[in-house]
Amino acid sequence: MRTLLPPGWPRPKGYSNGVEAAGRLVFVAGQIGWTPEQRFEASSFAGQFSQALDNTLAVLREAGAAPEHVARMTWYITDKRAYLAALSEIGAIWRERMGKHYPAMAVVEVKALIEDAALIEIETTAVVPR
Repeated sequence: MRTLLPPGWPRPKGYSNGVEAAGRLVFVAGQIGWTPEQRFEASSFAGQFSQALDNTLAVLREAGAAPEHVARMTWYITDKRAYLAALSEIGAIWRERMGKHYPAMAVVEVKALIEDAALIEIETTAVVPR
């Protein structure tokens, strides 16, 4: 996997502008911050992010993929202010689970998610080398 950074562009913080990869594709449906038993144990943004990321990684492991295989993510959030207020916690959780791997990413604020208690939903594409 190769991170794409056009000449003269500043290096983004916490994501990559683009990623080039070849291999077996793994698509992970939107994962929210509930447990495998479909219970929300966290009501904070960081807590739900942590669980949603754990859920994402569990699905990836089922396909033989790991954090370093993630090529792109889209995060759907219901509250931009809550997201921004939790950035330092989000960063610590990210580094603990994903290390220094930063895929191409987008964060989109939405009016609501299907589960009323959900604050974040993460959709992921990974590329596992053959």
